[in-house]
Amino acid sequence: MTDQEILKANESQRQPVECWTRVMGYFRPYSQFNKGKKSEFDERVWFTEEKACPCQREEVAA
Repeated sequence: MTDQEILKANESQRQPVECWTRVMGYFRPYSQFNKGKKSEFDERVWFTEEKACPCQREEVAA
């Protein structure tokens, strides 16, 4: 079954998802952003931060 077929078969069970993000120190839903803030949000660069592990750190020479 393709992804499109799965989506079509489960159409009645689907529901909208609200995206929240932090703006100016507080959380706010994307749907309440004005045009400028939505544009700013769409231009954001997403990244994944690696876990800090002491075993992966390089030893610093004294």
